[in-house]
Amino acid sequence: MADLVPIVDLTSSGAPAQLDAACRSVGFMSVLGHGIARDVIDDMVAATDEFFALPLDEKLGYRSPRPEINRGYAAKGTEGLTYSLGVDGRPPDLFEAFNIGPDEVPPGVPADRPEFAPNLWPARPAGLRDALVPYFTDVAALARRITSVMALALGLDATFFDDKTDHSTDTLRVNHYERGAGEPAPAPGQQRMGAHTDYGIVTVLYADRVPGLEIVGPDGQWHGVLPPEGAFLVNLGDLLAEWTNDRWRSTLHRVVPPPTSSEGPSVRRSMAFFHDGNYDAVIECLPTCCSADNPPRYPRVTAGEHLMAKLLGPRTLTASDAMSTMGARADAVTGPA
Repeated sequence: MADLVPIVDLTSSGAPAQLDAACRSVGFMSVLGHGIARDVIDDMVAATDEFFALPLDEKLGYRSPRPEINRGYAAKGTEGLTYSLGVDGRPPDLFEAFNIGPDEVPPGVPADRPEFAPNLWPARPAGLRDALVPYFTDVAALARRITSVMALALGLDATFFDDKTDHSTDTLRVNHYERGAGEPAPAPGQQRMGAHTDYGIVTVLYADRVPGLEIVGPDGQWHGVLPPEGAFLVNLGDLLAEWTNDRWRSTLHRVVPPPTSSEGPSVRRSMAFFHDGNYDAVIECLPTCCSADNPPRYPRVTAGEHLMAKLLGPRTLTASDAMSTMGARADAVTGPA
């Protein structure tokens, strides 16, 4: 499908209309005019490359202490994202990752909230924290800028999301995919990252222009996606689908392995920032997205309840019982690859 992922220019006066069209059609967009400096991106990429190049035993020292703590290192083969869809029995995914949240807990957040556990900063590389915190700060501001445009696109005040995201559960997950020398071929059905929808409001993704990312299009089929030069990829999460009563849909996506015939290490990197809303924000159908002929499709839920139910499935390799927004798109997961 040509031009499957629309381009939205945040500097354009037409950005709300561009964004609405993208969210209605596919739920994935390439964002220009993002304003994040190239040196901030480059420093983040270089520092995370250094971290993933460390010996596995050293990286394992920074694993999360509990499944509900979304911090630290995740080794290859320890998670399976398709479990978040309520699907069971799939092989674990072929990625490793490092997660951080805000380096300072927002005022008023209880000390025992797992969403705001302290970051697990490695001793090496020495510059990792100094590289990731500025990137986290800038991409968080970008996510809030995007939700402001989203509010306008939904016929709401630009500040609508402000009090639903002023202590948002925000997470930066740096993903690293690399096929090592002598590694066996993936198991049947095994992916670099299994099919899933993101859990929260919006995801802002910086990714290599390397094949692997695929999304389900309006035709129900899988399609490869590459970000345009200088653009971020942005996609919707489940909570926004629930808020908008499926006017906008969270996009089913995955990362597939490289062909077994390809040579070399087949490295791919991506940095996903998840802007997921306040843990105590109540998600219910927006008044601009329902009517007598189109009643609310989802029950009320708090963002924290939904996020934790989604998170624990992949971490424990058990089927999640969280609300699904997939509908008929489930065929793309249960049917042939």
